[in-house]
Amino acid sequence: MTRTDMPTTFDERASLTTFLDYVRDTARAKCDGVSAEDARKAPLPGSPLMTLCGLINHLRWVEYYWFQVAFLGEEDQGPWTDEDPDREMRIAVDIPLAELLAEYEAQSARYRELVAATDLDAKAKTPSRNGTHVNLRWVILHLIEETARHNGHLDMLRELADGQTGV
Repeated sequence: MTRTDMPTTFDERASLTTFLDYVRDTARAKCDGVSAEDARKAPLPGSPLMTLCGLINHLRWVEYYWFQVAFLGEEDQGPWTDEDPDREMRIAVDIPLAELLAEYEAQSARYRELVAATDLDAKAKTPSRNGTHVNLRWVILHLIEETARHNGHLDMLRELADGQTGV
């Protein structure tokens, strides 16, 4: 996998999509070569859901929510419930990491097509919590922020699992 944060052109769309792909690729790179056992470990006593599998599944479902539910206005089919709002992280330990990564990549490819075909100023069909209909540009920026933040968690979990750093 070749990761780059340098767009081929420096227009807004290329910059946004390059950075989103870069943080996605970084998340996947943090998982390269990790054992199935280590991918399911939750080494932080205060964070029992914080696993490599859990974070990858979380990132997949966060993108699903923002693109399909918020932006496109589709019915929410996510794994979470009112009783278990973090269910996507809980169920991930029962799914092989390779499967989670493949689902995340396939979904990312679909969303790349959506973003390429949609104006950055297009408004989300579903209002956010404060009633604002965010635009596609905001969704992309939010996903860059969310994924980059969790890449720090993935980095920490990977180092605790097997000592690998610097990916």
